[in-house]
Amino acid sequence: MSERKVLNKYYPPDFDPSKIPKLKLPKDRQYVVRLMAPFNMRCKTCGEYIYKGKKFNARKETVQNELYMGLPIFRFYIKCTRCLAEITFKTDPENTDYAMEHGATRNFQAEKLIEEEEKRVQLEREEEELNNPMKVLENRTKDSKMEMEVLENLQELKELNQRQALVDFEGMIDRYREMEKREKEREKDEDERETKEMLDRALVKRLRDSDSDSEKEEESSSSSAQSRKPSTDKPTDILTTVKTPEAQGTSAGGGKRAKVESWERSVGTLGSKGALGSLVVRKKPAATFIKPSPVAAAAAPTSQTESNASMAESKNALRPVTTQNGSSSLSLLGAYSDSDSNDSE
Repeated sequence: MSERKVLNKYYPPDFDPSKIPKLKLPKDRQYVVRLMAPFNMRCKTCGEYIYKGKKFNARKETVQNELYMGLPIFRFYIKCTRCLAEITFKTDPENTDYAMEHGATRNFQAEKLIEEEEKRVQLEREEEELNNPMKVLENRTKDSKMEMEVLENLQELKELNQRQALVDFEGMIDRYREMEKREKEREKDEDERETKEMLDRALVKRLRDSDSDSEKEEESSSSSAQSRKPSTDKPTDILTTVKTPEAQGTSAGGGKRAKVESWERSVGTLGSKGALGSLVVRKKPAATFIKPSPVAAAAAPTSQTESNASMAESKNALRPVTTQNGSSSLSLLGAYSDSDSNDSE
């Protein structure tokens, strides 16, 4: 394996190169080589730009019947990256460059064209001066005039630079920077002042709002204190508590309230003003009948008017009581009063 890396190969003593058969290859045969675009170009078919340095797999061939000082000229075939159109260019050893043949146009050739034009004009002038001495004199006169114009222009530029040299550009720039700095400071002070004023206004407004809120809270607390009722021990006590005039008097006078039994708190009393008072009518204690003595009976009035009044009272006692379910019932008091009246009769 090390033999392939040496520079000199071994040739045996009986080696004769003339005996090696030569391959008959065409002179215009092509090789596939890897190269980069030598200049910027634009495809004529699709207008795609191909920039300098883009790599291509190109076909290389030797141009027939074209030599420059014994140097062969090579032609390269590439394809457009967009439309695959064929583009060809060849070497230009005379100008140490490449020349475009067809398929694309070369870009940025202005400088090259100017140089070629100057060379062409210079060659024409030299040819004229060789054959015509008067042309030589004219060319010299033109050159002198051109030189004088260039010197005058140069002098004007020098005078202009001297006049401008008296202007202190550094001082002007410094003054401008100072003015700009003062303007920024002034704007900053104005912004701070406006911000401070806004904060002051917001603070005053907040204090006013807080004062009004405190006043409203005081008014609401006073009104709630006035309208607040004395709290009971339990939420259901309001249904079971019965206030009598005597109890109200004792509570207003600072005395003790009437004691409420535990069963009354849970079930409720049979008061006329309570929530359960409309369901059942309280039974009045029956009046104890005292038998009149013979003396009192003799003294008691036995008129018809008094008997009629007692009958009216008994009728009034027999009034219906309406419960919550809509049914009417006779009061117990009326029943007892009827029985008493019958007994008395």
